[in-house]
Amino acid sequence: MEKSILNQCPLFAGLNEKETEETLQFFHAAERTYKKGELLNRPGEPVRHFGLLLSGNIHVSMDDFDGNRLLMANVMPGNTFAESLCYLGRETQIMIQSVRDSEVLLMDTESLKHPPLKPSAADTRIAQRFISMLAERTLVLNDRIQTLSKMTIRQKVITLLSQHMSEGSQVVELPFDREAMAVYLGVNQSALSRELGRMQEEGMIRFRNNKFEIL
Repeated sequence: MEKSILNQCPLFAGLNEKETEETLQFFHAAERTYKKGELLNRPGEPVRHFGLLLSGNIHVSMDDFDGNRLLMANVMPGNTFAESLCYLGRETQIMIQSVRDSEVLLMDTESLKHPPLKPSAADTRIAQRFISMLAERTLVLNDRIQTLSKMTIRQKVITLLSQHMSEGSQVVELPFDREAMAVYLGVNQSALSRELGRMQEEGMIRFRNNKFEIL
């Protein structure tokens, strides 16, 4: 397991070897591989594990009443998914799917739900890190809400690009392809492509695949 990948996750960032091993044991971590298209859960049942993606790509999505798929999270290596679902243990229609061959570090929250009467210093530290990770996830969801609340495709695109811009850089590389981008924004893929083309013609942006330059 690449330590650099673990360090991208708030649960493990900055930990030494001993602390990392304590955290892995606390969450009963186990590595597993998934083929492209394979589901990590059964929709309609509780989510038993949350995951840290080591390689590949995971989509977290759900279908509305009309059968339209809403992409809730596009998970890239170093990111986690399904933490809240795992902790709550409720039945959910959320679908977690590997969209490329993927390696995942599966973990559970049983040690959080059933702590010892006198938690150790390590247990307390790990629990605090888990809470901090959930707080960061809330901020990410807030960004998503801001994007979806915009009325036009152009406004959605501008908001999305603004959220992914790094200070001092005019180049944005989005973590998904055009199809996933359309699903994430909640718009028709053809309509999105047309609007991106118009924005490029008007000199607002220049793009190639998922890399955008803000002009």
